[in-house]
Formats: sequence, C-alpha cells, structure tokens
Amino acid sequence: MLTRFHAGYFRISLALSGQALLWRTLSDRSTDPSALHPLVQSLPSAAFVLLWSLALLTLFALCVLYVARCVVRLPAVRAEFRHHVGMNYLFAPWISWLLLLQATPFLPPEAPSYHMLWWAFSLPILVLDVKVYGQWFTRGRKFLSMVANPASHMTVIANLMTARAAAKMGWHEGAVAMFAVGAAHYLVLFVTLYQRFLGSDSLPAMLRPVFFLFFAAPSMASLAWCSISMSFDTGCKMLFFLSMFLFASLVSRPTLFKRAMRRFSVAWWAYSFPLTLLALASAEYAQEVREPAASVLMLALAVLSVLVTLALMVFTALRPNDLLPHDDPFFAGTLPAR
Repeated sequence: MLTRFHAGYFRISLALSGQALLWRTLSDRSTDPSALHPLVQSLPSAAFVLLWSLALLTLFALCVLYVARCVVRLPAVRAEFRHHVGMNYLFAPWISWLLLLQATPFLPPEAPSYHMLWWAFSLPILVLDVKVYGQWFTRGRKFLSMVANPASHMTVIANLMTARAAAKMGWHEGAVAMFAVGAAHYLVLFVTLYQRFLGSDSLPAMLRPVFFLFFAAPSMASLAWCSISMSFDTGCKMLFFLSMFLFASLVSRPTLFKRAMRRFSVAWWAYSFPLTLLALASAEYAQEVREPAASVLMLALAVLSVLVTLALMVFTALRPNDLLPHDDPFFAGTLPAR
C-alpha cells in the first residue's frame, strides 16, 4: 500500500477541506440572504462540525500514511520530489491544513493559537517555494518551460492560500508579501502553459482532471485579494471573470477528459477542489454586487461543487480498490523524472 501511495491522494483532503470552508462561508450571516443563506441556516450546526471533522480526520489519516511512506519508502519520496508532476502535490497537505484552519468553528482568527498554527502550516510552503521556484530559473532540466504542467498551479495556490489566511488573522504585510510571490509566478506559469496548452502530453490521459486547476488559481487569487483589500473590488472581479472563462473553456472540451473518465481513480478528486474555489469566489462576487444573476450563479456553482464531491465520495466508498491501481501514472516508480 505504501509503495503505491503518493502525495496525489491529498486531492481527497483538498476536496473535503474546501467543502468545509465553502459551507462555513455560505453559513456566514454576511452572505446574501436571497440565495443559499436560508437553506444553510436551516441545517443543524452539527452538520458543519461533522463535515469539518470528517475533513480533519481524512487529512490526518493521509498525513500519517505519508509520514509512514517517508520512513519506509524514502527513495520513492525522493523520486516523487524530483518528478515534474508529483512534486507539486507536496504543497497539498499544507493547503488542506490552511483550509481547515480558516473553516474551523472552534478558533477565531484573532486567537494566538490560530497565529501559531498559521506559521506551522505556512513555513513548509515557504521552504518548498524556495526549493521549487529556485529550480524553475536556475537549473537547466528544471526550467519552468521544461517542467510546467497544470499541476504546477498547486505551487501558486499554496502561496495565495497562505496570503488569505494571513489576511484573515489581520497580518496585512505578510498577506501582501505572499500574494506578490504567488501572483508573480502565476503570471509566468499562465503564459508558459497557455503557449503549450494543446501539448497535453506532459500529463498522462488519466491525470487530465488536473486541468481544472487552470481556473482554480485565479479563483484563489480573487479570494486572497478580497481578504487583503477587504472588498471584492475590480481586481477581484477581473480574476473571477478569468476563472469563469477558463472554466467555460474546459467544460466545452469534454473530449479532453474522455480517457480519464473510463475508469475511476484518485485523479477524479481533482475535479472537486477547483469547483469549490470557483464557488467560493462566486459567493464573494454575489455578496458584492447583490444582483439576482450573481446569486443564481453562486447557487449553481455551489450545488455543482457539492454534487461532484458527493459523487466522488460515493465512488470512493463503492470502489476502494481502484484508489490504489497497479498502473497509476502518478506512481513515482512508473514515471520518468524530468
């Protein structure tokens, strides 16, 4: 089991943690009362605690498994770190912890323990930033143009998530600093990937759900900047509209994902997290403009993200053996490093 387990399984914790934050946001009294607020408020508070607890237990279990893998299969972990796809998901557990930190019903952002946890979850991201971004512009075989793929958005999302969590706890300067790092690298990454968008050969067909990260990054950027500026201003709207455009561009090309959908795999969980970020951004947009069309859009995206997550949970429960296939293209032992 530990041989075939890898950081890509943290897609599950990303999806569940994102849902916890989405429902925490929708249950906030500042959310537009004409949309989902009455429905969410009608649910018992225990439902949100249960969802958050499920996400926490899932993340904790995945972390325990990965630590065990580091102890037992250290060469495989090193190979994963050197791989152009696998290394991006080393950011995923820390993103998941930051999501749960922002969604927690037990800890206010002003609490000292919140600040301590932010540092505990953000420092590993900073360390990975220095390593990964340094490779992008200093090592020939690790140049961004050589290793860029849709999963590279995880590095950007990690910085933006750190910025949003810092803004929530009132540390404006730290939030701006992390946003600047994430935004700068997103611009370079977007241009690099856009120039070779049709060249999806850098990803095996089974991993093409990762293409949904194209609209996850600008969605996260709009959320981060909204927290920093304390309003969903023009910049946030531009990023949100970019997310919607990229989302429409992907869903209009179903053949891109046809081969990935032939058999259930953990890669399917890559659909949920980007949809949840897009739904979160639409909730902030609806709160700002307070127009019926915006509320309908928020409702549609929120329902879509919930249904996708529920469907993935059902598939996972019914077909657990497919989560650890012998031919997983993400398995470090079957992928040549670049």
